[in-house]
Amino acid sequence: MKRLAWIALLGLLGACGAPLPVVQQPEGASGYTAKPGWTFERQAVAAAHPLAAEAGVGILRAGGSAVDAAIAVQMVLTLVEPQSSGIGGGAFLLHFDGQRVQAFDGRETAPAGVDENLFLDARGQPRPFMEAVASGSSVGVPGAVMMLAMAHRQHGRLPWARLFEPAIALAESGFPVSPRLHTLLREESARLRMDPVAAAYFYQADGQPHPVGHLLRNPELALVLRNLAVQGPIAFYEGPVARAMVDKVQNHPTLPGRLSLEDLKRYQPRERDALCHDQVIAQRALRLCGFPPPSSGALAIGQILGLLARTPQAAAPLVQGLPTTDWLHSYAEASRLAFADRAQYVADPDFVPPPAGRWLSLLEPSYLDERARLMGPARMRDAPAGVPDGQPLAWAPMPAQEEHGTSHISIVDAQGHALAMTTTIESAFGARLMVNTDPRRGGGFMLNNQLTDFSFSPRDAQGRPVANRVEAGKRPRSSMSPTLVFDRTTGTPLLSTGSPGGALIIHYTAKTLLGTLQWGLTPQEAIDLPNFGTLGGPLLLEQGRFPPSTVQALRQRGHTVSELPMPSGLQALMRRAEGRGAVWSGGADPRREGVVQGN
Repeated sequence: MKRLAWIALLGLLGACGAPLPVVQQPEGASGYTAKPGWTFERQAVAAAHPLAAEAGVGILRAGGSAVDAAIAVQMVLTLVEPQSSGIGGGAFLLHFDGQRVQAFDGRETAPAGVDENLFLDARGQPRPFMEAVASGSSVGVPGAVMMLAMAHRQHGRLPWARLFEPAIALAESGFPVSPRLHTLLREESARLRMDPVAAAYFYQADGQPHPVGHLLRNPELALVLRNLAVQGPIAFYEGPVARAMVDKVQNHPTLPGRLSLEDLKRYQPRERDALCHDQVIAQRALRLCGFPPPSSGALAIGQILGLLARTPQAAAPLVQGLPTTDWLHSYAEASRLAFADRAQYVADPDFVPPPAGRWLSLLEPSYLDERARLMGPARMRDAPAGVPDGQPLAWAPMPAQEEHGTSHISIVDAQGHALAMTTTIESAFGARLMVNTDPRRGGGFMLNNQLTDFSFSPRDAQGRPVANRVEAGKRPRSSMSPTLVFDRTTGTPLLSTGSPGGALIIHYTAKTLLGTLQWGLTPQEAIDLPNFGTLGGPLLLEQGRFPPSTVQALRQRGHTVSELPMPSGLQALMRRAEGRGAVWSGGADPRREGVVQGN
């Protein structure tokens, strides 16, 4: 079922008469291939493409750190998975160095020349979503390269230039077009072929995408990466590449953007405090660490897990390997409450203060106790935002709109360091703009459409501002949920996981945490479980994975149930005891092309 059909299906009215949120799918589905699960003794890389995982493992074997490997993986993903992430986008990196957890924020920022009316038309109405996506106006200042350089300065072991070698070699020699890339090129051809650089690179003379197995070379990207390797980030944020990005954005034929050379020159990543909180799961004291705002992922996941722990219906969650009706009902209600808080409060912390003065107020036991009392045996009519510490609501809730794209990387190295990095250009192929500094060289890299993660409507009917409205220099709210889990007693890292999938990232990641930590599944078994979730409206179930009796029972409890493809892209590495030592068990999503490799 195509995206427009999903939107039509979910554009119903809820029980309270308000429009339900639009379903926010990741990239389109491209098939299901069973994955075996993997086990490694020392170090491992889980990534969304075999060539990217291979590059990361090569760096680890050469003595590189987890951060070194992540940089190599990201550069290869820019080439082989251009629809999902790359140097033209941003990333959140969560890193454990054996002592502390750091959160490196490489999220894109809004150019200095924009204001809250960026996505309003001449009548003051929000533009059609895809019109804004495929344009220059959606492009934020890319942050991934500068953030990775910051992390490398602190945790790199190999020289910066060494980390670019695998991607440069592949860009010059070529890589085979994968079935997934071919499928998405076919689905996105109408918009992507409007950009002459992308059309010449991805498509044949007859307008068809290059076939599966075609050796695709990218000499432009090879040159950009060579300059990055030698000169560092300045080769990206200043000079010919910066000028090419600005020209591409400002000269868009229908909806130009405001990106400037000064925006690129001034970009700065942030190092933030990781959002860590304690959970007791399956009678085990754990510490869960995720990314703080501007990501909403860790807060929403923490609320969902905390509310489920306070819900009697959460007992006996699996029967014959599938979540039960009782459990799915409780999960949906917990999610609706979490997403109401997300819409009300979460935005860039450099612009928006947290409720009650601290983001962890949304995870306080007394607050979750209060929220859990709203949950009952039937679907609640309304799921309002809460009021931590009784503080008044200062913001208008953000109206629902689409989110897309992304890729996830989990890595552990031989020194016991671990990272989880979620990286994105937002929608499939981002803004559908490919940057090239010289038309005589084919290829290039894709620019993000990250600004469409801001609220298109800056204020409500009463004039109250939306926390996540567009402002110059601001980072848009994200759902990316890179997650590290630790044994609370020993501090030992136990799990690294995350996923692509727009706002559904939150549910995909929560499913994997519950499957591994509470239900005793391996990472692969947890990832293989059917997907489910809600964005505040219908309860979404992965198509063809649940029996009709479950769907009917949920409807009898008042849920609007929609079955549809939910192509997550989960990656996970989990430490488990074996003999007198421990090994790393890995899993990759059968709905995408990811693998786990290691030693």
